[in-house]
Amino acid sequence: MTKADIINEIADKTGIDKADVQTTVEAFFSVVKSSMAGGNNIYVRGFGSFINKKRAKKIARNISKNTAIVIDEHYIPSFKPSKVFIEKIKTSKKINSLA
Repeated sequence: MTKADIINEIADKTGIDKADVQTTVEAFFSVVKSSMAGGNNIYVRGFGSFINKKRAKKIARNISKNTAIVIDEHYIPSFKPSKVFIEKIKTSKKINSLA
């Protein structure tokens, strides 16, 4: 499902104009990105958490040049689904029929 598909579905279910839905979805993504870049985690009850995960400093190998490189510690964005979200996926008949 793409962002356009999400916008179309929200517009169909709510009756709100697609342009307004697109503005809202874009604003949501913008807030998530800027908040996480500022070091804040975002918690959406019943959906999940957008969190910054810390990766430790490590030594990696460049196999084409056969050299070792140091990768400093850094943060990466991560999503952790809520228990409600996980249970919904586990009990989904459509997903279970694909397995």
